Amino acid sequence: MYLRGITVGITQTNCYLVGCEETGEGVVIDPGGDPERILSAVAESGLTVRYVLNTHCHFDHMAANADIVAATGALLALHPAEKPLLRAHGGADWFGVPARESPPPDVDLEPGQTLEVGTLRLQVLGTPGHSPGGVTFYLADEGVAFDGDTLFALGVGRTDLPGGDWDTLMHSIRHVILALPDDTVLYPGHGPRTTVGREKQANPWVRLG
Repeated sequence: MYLRGITVGITQTNCYLVGCEETGEGVVIDPGGDPERILSAVAESGLTVRYVLNTHCHFDHMAANADIVAATGALLALHPAEKPLLRAHGGADWFGVPARESPPPDVDLEPGQTLEVGTLRLQVLGTPGHSPGGVTFYLADEGVAFDGDTLFALGVGRTDLPGGDWDTLMHSIRHVILALPDDTVLYPGHGPRTTVGREKQANPWVRLG
């Protein structure tokens, strides 16, 4: 598996370029800004981007959707519950941040769905709470998961924005993400990577929430 993280935008969002080294097919996860840097990374990788994937649609995870889709011809995929947020420019107006309008999704994601990208299998896990239609992309064969703003290294996603809900977030963390094998490497929307086992043992929000 090819994997590269690119930190983008004013909130230092982790955008991920993930690909199948055998077939050269790939995905861009959460293009939250700096489209020229993301496209440069795509060019360096040599991957053909099949999907642009949004774990959720806050502006710092989708602000470059339009640019990446236009440049690559990739299909945009997200959970249907995120469409109102997508149409609202990811809530950029709440923070006085300019954001280019995203195209509508080509693919509606649902929990239990699997996206095939070359030999990679990306399982869609439902992890709402930070936003109504938050999802995690889990590659069981690779032992990795991309969980957006659900669970961070020693932190959890905020729930004070419209559509957020603490109890729903904690259910997603405890019953979906922490149900994955302990050695699963989590690649969150912000900050460093971590593992399921580490967060079970050391994350204070998980222990208290």
